[in-house]
Amino acid sequence: MTNPTPEQPRHSDGDAGAPDDGLADHHPESSVAPRGWTTLSVVLVGAFVALLDTTIVNVALPDIGQALSASEETLAWILSGYFLSFGLILIPAGRLGDRYGHRMMFVVGLSLFTLTSLACGLSSSPAQLVTLRVVQGLGAGLFFPVIAALIQIQFTGLARGKAFGLLSAVIGVSTAIGPLLGGLLVHGFGTSGWRWVFLVNVPIGLIAVPAALRLLPRPQGRPTTGLLRSADLVGLVLLVVTGVALLLPLVEGQQAGWLGWPLGSLAVAVVAAGVLWWWERRVERGDGTPILPPALLNRPAFAAGTLVSLTYFAAFTSVFFTLSILWQEGLGHEALSTGLILMPFAVGTLLGIGNGLFIAPNTGLVLSSVDPRQAGTASALLSTAQRLGSAVGVALVSSVLFGTLRIGELDRASAFLHSAQLALCVNIVLVLVSLGLVFMLPRRTAASALS
Repeated sequence: MTNPTPEQPRHSDGDAGAPDDGLADHHPESSVAPRGWTTLSVVLVGAFVALLDTTIVNVALPDIGQALSASEETLAWILSGYFLSFGLILIPAGRLGDRYGHRMMFVVGLSLFTLTSLACGLSSSPAQLVTLRVVQGLGAGLFFPVIAALIQIQFTGLARGKAFGLLSAVIGVSTAIGPLLGGLLVHGFGTSGWRWVFLVNVPIGLIAVPAALRLLPRPQGRPTTGLLRSADLVGLVLLVVTGVALLLPLVEGQQAGWLGWPLGSLAVAVVAAGVLWWWERRVERGDGTPILPPALLNRPAFAAGTLVSLTYFAAFTSVFFTLSILWQEGLGHEALSTGLILMPFAVGTLLGIGNGLFIAPNTGLVLSSVDPRQAGTASALLSTAQRLGSAVGVALVSSVLFGTLRIGELDRASAFLHSAQLALCVNIVLVLVSLGLVFMLPRRTAASALS
């Protein structure tokens, strides 16, 4: 899931010379730029495949483990690696799109996503698959910010609302059908079924990339200069170090022993986070453009809402991982039945119940607390929190699930049931933390968002 946001169009760094991808006329009534709906249909295909891959892979994990002799930690990295790289690249990718044109970023990102999907399907080793999943996440993160940006540029008024509504529907459908489609592919193609969970993206990409080259608006004007000066590369590096240093011990800690390097890695994450915060404040005071703007994060409503989103997605996304492993590895069911039992979670999002009751209201609460001119950055940060929360959640839950597994002491089904219960307790704690953070949201913000 992510949050489409109908904010005002803006260039990330406020450069007047940034390319303009066919800006629609700005007036109160609804308007659509030439070929606006065609543009929307193309970019929605990208949204579909990027978020399909957040849920479709779960049901194939047991088959991947058997086919590639992958360890439990590797299975967690297959998911967490995608979420991590997807989330970390979102904000820099948005700025690259503003400067060099959204058409180019969409084509480059979707091409990379398609190529790595093909490579994932042909993987011959666990390390190769994990590496390719990280690169696949980078591809998704490169083109995903373009979708909302082009909607902002191509539509105004009521038409913009309809366009964002269609994006929301595609997001819901892609995550909803992921488990079932994954189960059908694994069931239909037998021992090679897990490969088709990745290969299914290839024909879609082969159609969408040429369509994007032909149909998306070309940038007008020349790209602006000074990208390296204002890109906050130091902040990006520190953010990557923080994320990787945090995930490594969560995934590998049970196997390596917590008193060894995992503890040191956690210390590195804490230090890197502290240095990151110091650096971002320094960049902001110098009129730069920080990756994580302290001015936004110092707003209680925005900070609390972002933490709510991070902890909630850590809980929600990792449930799919636990149930997929339990249902197939522990209880011996097929991938198709796994997809069917996971469907209610995703369908609830489409119907506006369960998960659906959380995402839209939280997005509204968070974005109503910031200046409309900062809505683009705020939305990108919220999406980043969702992806990073998913990565941390899978890493944490997998550590508990596999770290407490005692097959030698219990029969296989009982051992997996016991470990899954403990892992789901982690989900409960994360949800309770998220619920507690909700009460940190100012009542005035909640009232204004709901009115």
